[in-house]
Amino acid sequence: MQQINLINMISNAGLMVQFVLLMLLFFSITSWAIILIKYRYIKRAYQESAVFTELFWKSKDLSNAYRQAKELQGSPIARIFRIGYVELKKISQSGMSEGSDNSQERSTALGARFAGMDNIKLALRRAINTETTRMTQMVPFLATTGNTTPFIGLFGTVWGIMNSFHGIGMRGSASLAVVAPGISEALVATAAGLAVAIPAVIAFNYFMQKIKILESELNSFSADFLNIIERDILLMERGRR
Repeated sequence: MQQINLINMISNAGLMVQFVLLMLLFFSITSWAIILIKYRYIKRAYQESAVFTELFWKSKDLSNAYRQAKELQGSPIARIFRIGYVELKKISQSGMSEGSDNSQERSTALGARFAGMDNIKLALRRAINTETTRMTQMVPFLATTGNTTPFIGLFGTVWGIMNSFHGIGMRGSASLAVVAPGISEALVATAAGLAVAIPAVIAFNYFMQKIKILESELNSFSADFLNIIERDILLMERGRR
């Protein structure tokens, strides 16, 4: 019976209140669609990143880790590793002679490898920025929804109450039976605005917390990956002496 009364109140409301409720319905549908999409995306990112990180540290060489990374398309850590690995292969295939006994050539090759580290760092930094942008995509709409929908609902309520008091003035009667229906219809807009805003704000805070954790893990993995590359370059050079 309460549901039927709510439907009646919406159908009997003024055009402006109905327009406000229609706007709130749009915000609600869009927000819930974003919540479902981002929840699945972040959940997959967490799961596959955990799998790849474990595989990466267990791998004997980077090429094996690269093959495994290609299978984990939902992991942002695996994606930045693939980009860094491709840049590393470009350095190793730059044409420098690795078997030369000439100390000057060895020094030049070593310098070129360390210069190539700057390219790897730049590529990883760009990849992290790209992944952060991808993770935060559409999330700001939830913040917009949480900030604006209560005021949209309040506007509908104020407009409905204005119409109610205008009707009271036209009828010349201020009895509860005359005032209550119009005010109750107007208050539906405020309730609807809060119902849309509350889940959006909760979801926004949840996603931003998860995104910050993932971003921190991306930066940590990038630093570890660069340390491994620098260590291998130094060990390679020491082995030739």
